[in-house]
Amino acid sequence: MPAPLRKSGSGLLFSGSDWDFETLSRAHEAIEQVALEELGLDVYPSQLEIITSEQMLDAYASIGLPLMYRHWSFGKHFLYQELLYRKGGRGLAYELVINSNPCIVYLMEENTMALQALVTAHAAFGHNHFFKNNYLFRQWTDAGAILSYMDFAKSYIARCEERHGTDAVEAMLDAAHALMDQGVFRYRRPPKLSSEKQREGVRERLDYEARTYNDLWRTLPPAKAGERLDEAEEKAAERKRALNLPEENILYFLEKNSLILEPWQREILRIVRIVAQYFYPQRQTQVMNEGCATFVHYTVMNTLFDRGRISEGAMLEILRNHSNVVFQPAFDDPRYSGINPYALGLDMMQDIKRIATEPTAEDRDWFPDIAGNGDWRATLLDAWANHRDESFIRQYLSPALIRKWRLFVLGDAAGEAHYEVGPIHNERGYEKVRTALADSYDIGATRANIQVVDVNLLGDRRLRLQHNVKDGVVLDEESRDATLRHIRKLWGYEVSLVGIDLQTGTTVYERSTAQMGE
Repeated sequence: MPAPLRKSGSGLLFSGSDWDFETLSRAHEAIEQVALEELGLDVYPSQLEIITSEQMLDAYASIGLPLMYRHWSFGKHFLYQELLYRKGGRGLAYELVINSNPCIVYLMEENTMALQALVTAHAAFGHNHFFKNNYLFRQWTDAGAILSYMDFAKSYIARCEERHGTDAVEAMLDAAHALMDQGVFRYRRPPKLSSEKQREGVRERLDYEARTYNDLWRTLPPAKAGERLDEAEEKAAERKRALNLPEENILYFLEKNSLILEPWQREILRIVRIVAQYFYPQRQTQVMNEGCATFVHYTVMNTLFDRGRISEGAMLEILRNHSNVVFQPAFDDPRYSGINPYALGLDMMQDIKRIATEPTAEDRDWFPDIAGNGDWRATLLDAWANHRDESFIRQYLSPALIRKWRLFVLGDAAGEAHYEVGPIHNERGYEKVRTALADSYDIGATRANIQVVDVNLLGDRRLRLQHNVKDGVVLDEESRDATLRHIRKLWGYEVSLVGIDLQTGTTVYERSTAQMGE
């Protein structure tokens, strides 16, 4: 089948590798026209920033937020990334995008013009659309407030360092960072940020909390010796209701209820908690987010090339960089290090396009709602808006793609001496592969479920945590003990952790700071 003829357009968007801001603007307008009018994307206003490789390393080190506060771990990360970059062990990202309104896209000044066009389509429209429309980001983050809030956080922590000393602030940040994974609301929606009110009323709020946080402790009835078991249980239930237990967000609980923290320390916990919440949706949507951005840039760049707006030389450079991004080594390749989210996301979205336009009989059996509907754009827009990685894979991974990727399930049950490769020869086999892959992206299955379940306020004030053990997977002992020490530092009293098997309800292990000599 001969290749389609390229249409003559209004001339090339750029020629050569050099770029200037006029050329960037012209390319942005052409990309915008295709992305919005033909793909139907809905984006925040975009703001392009040109930065150096040094500044990109800074952004790496501050976990993708250039306005981040200072912390020693960021410097350590910077040196590590810089060493790899200087020695040629790892290249830098060509762009960095922030989930904000306006959406800020950082482009490296060392990029060629072809690469600038590619990453503009990728970040300023692909990521931008996903940030604005995906339900997780709409529910769990506030794009309109994050930049001004991080500006407030950076200046607030700097003032704390001046007033209380760098060591004291670093100690608080160390403890808070250790608990970031347990510092998010997973099942109930956090309050929206209002950074302007935050900055204006921070002193009043902290003063109020400093006056009132002891009230809860004073209003609880004193414990009596020799009370009946049912009375003790009733008081325990009342105690838990007063503290809204169990509480999944450990940082939030410590921020609100710790007796030993000063107002500035509570505010630092809150800052770290909000940063953790900001990144929470991103951890659940990496395949979809990168897949969406890659699908958009690939589609837009090919459309512009077909219309004669991009030269063959520039397109070759774009395709080379695209191929590097979506490269997926086979499982038996020495370079294999897991599934590339760019590759999986792109292939699934191209597969959805194929199913919507050219379905097979197998596709019609597996996807009766979308097979042959002819409107792949609407199908993709709906998927981008209403799914996270786990549900997206569970619903849209096709047998054709399973075969293409040669996916299989490797059983590694704790009680078995050998690995087991499950058969894939029928519909049940495909279902098992899809389910297993979807489960691997379920953050609830891969992150430890630890909750605050009780605290004896009028007794020894021990903070009781419970780890819901799933599939027999327990915590690493060294990391567990280090984390308990951090919680002990923030709580001020003994902390205990008990592991409970979710299926049987039996106790798997118990550990407390008293056992560690804390």
